[in-house]
Amino acid sequence: MNTGGWPSETVITWQAPPVRFGLGATREVGYEARQLGLRSVLLVTDPQLWQAGLPQRVEKLLAADGISVRAFHETEIEPTDRGIEQAARRTDGAGVDGYIAVGGGSSIDTAKMLSLLHSYPGVPVARYLNRPVGDGEPVPGPVRPLIAVPTTSGTGSECTAMVALEVSELRVKTGIADRRLTPAVAIVDPLNTVTMPAAVTAASGYDVLCHACESYTARPFDHRPPYPAPEDRPIYVGANPISDVWAEQALRLTGRYLRRAVLNPHDLRARAGMSQAALFAGLGFGNAGTHIPHACAYPIAGLARDYVPAGYPSGRAFVPHGQAVVATAPAAFAFTFAAAPERHIRAAELLAAGAGARLDGVDAAGPDLLPGMIRDLVRDTGGSTGIAAFGFGTDDISDLIDGAVRQQRLLSCCPRDVTATDLERIFAGSLAEEPR
Repeated sequence: MNTGGWPSETVITWQAPPVRFGLGATREVGYEARQLGLRSVLLVTDPQLWQAGLPQRVEKLLAADGISVRAFHETEIEPTDRGIEQAARRTDGAGVDGYIAVGGGSSIDTAKMLSLLHSYPGVPVARYLNRPVGDGEPVPGPVRPLIAVPTTSGTGSECTAMVALEVSELRVKTGIADRRLTPAVAIVDPLNTVTMPAAVTAASGYDVLCHACESYTARPFDHRPPYPAPEDRPIYVGANPISDVWAEQALRLTGRYLRRAVLNPHDLRARAGMSQAALFAGLGFGNAGTHIPHACAYPIAGLARDYVPAGYPSGRAFVPHGQAVVATAPAAFAFTFAAAPERHIRAAELLAAGAGARLDGVDAAGPDLLPGMIRDLVRDTGGSTGIAAFGFGTDDISDLIDGAVRQQRLLSCCPRDVTATDLERIFAGSLAEEPR
C-alpha cells in the first residue's frame, strides 16, 4: 500500500460498543437482547455472584422478554487458558444465539472466549494468544454477540476488544486483541457494584488508575512509522486526541471518587463515579493501549503462588490484577517521565483536581510527582505499592523480567524504548513500599 510518503502514522482508529449507563440500567438487558435478535443465551458468571443472586435476577429479566437462558456460573477469578478450554467443552455452544456476561473482567473475558471458541470449535486458545506467547492469529470471522453487564469498576472489559488470560504452562499472563471480541452492548449499572468488598473496590480502582495513566502517557499514534496496510494497524494505536478525552475524565473521576467508594460502599455517587471512570478508562486504553505497568503485572500474576488477597474467596492464592498493575506503576512512570513530562504532570494535576486539590509549582516536582500521587492514593485505600507484599524478592527479578519481555504488544506502547535492564530497575525499585 502506498503510504503517501508520510514519515509517520497519520490515521487514528477508535471503536467502542453501544453503552447503557445508569442506576437501574440492568432492567433493560432483555430489551437489548431482543434488539440483537437473541432468542437463547448462555449467561456467564462466577460462583460468588451466583450465590449473591444477581445473575438469577438477570435471568428473570431475560425470561420476561421471552429469551431462553442457560447459566454457567463457574468462571475462574483470573481465567487461565486451560480453564477457558474446559469451560468451552462443558458449556457447548449448541442452540445459543449469544452470551450475557454478569460479573467482573474475569466473567466478561470468559464470555468473550466462549463466544469465540463456540463460534470456531476445535481451535486451541494458544492460536489466538498474542505473540510471542501464542501464534497471534486473528479471529477468523464474526463471533456470537455478547452483552456485558459489569459488577466491578475496574477492567473496562465491557467496552474493549481485549481478553487477558494466564497461560498455565508458562506461568505468565498475556492477552488476545481482536476487534471482533468487542461486546455488542455494555450495560453499566453502578448498583451492581455496591456489594464489592472494600479491598476488591480498591484493587479494581487501581486498574482504572493505571489504564488512564498508561493510555495518556503511551507512545503517541503519530510517533510511529506508517503501517503498510490498514490490517497491519494494531488495536492499540497509541495516545491520540480521542482516547485522551476519556483518559482525562477517568483521572478526574478516580481522584474524586476512589477513596470514597472504598471507605463507604453505599455512597452511590462514588459508586457511579467509579463506574464511569472504569468505562471511560476502558474507552481510552482500549484504543490507545497500556504499557509498562500492565506488561509487568502479567508475570507478577503468573509467578506469585502464595499470596492470598483480602476480600476475595478464602483460600484462593492469586494476585488481583489491579494490585499487580499498580505495584510497579510508580517506578514505571518515573522511568517514562522524560519522554513526556507535560503528560505526567497533567495526569497528576487531573488526579489532584478530582480530589479538590491544586498543585502549585508542579514543574519543579519532576518525575516523582505522579508516582507520589499514585502511592498516596494506594495507601489511602489500603493497598501496597511493593511487590514484596506478594512474596517476591531479589531472586525473582530475573523471572519477572523474562515474563515482562514477552509482552511486546504492551511494551511497544511505552513512550520510550524499554530494555531488560530498564525492567530490572523498575522491578527492583518496586520491591518494597516506600515510606511516606
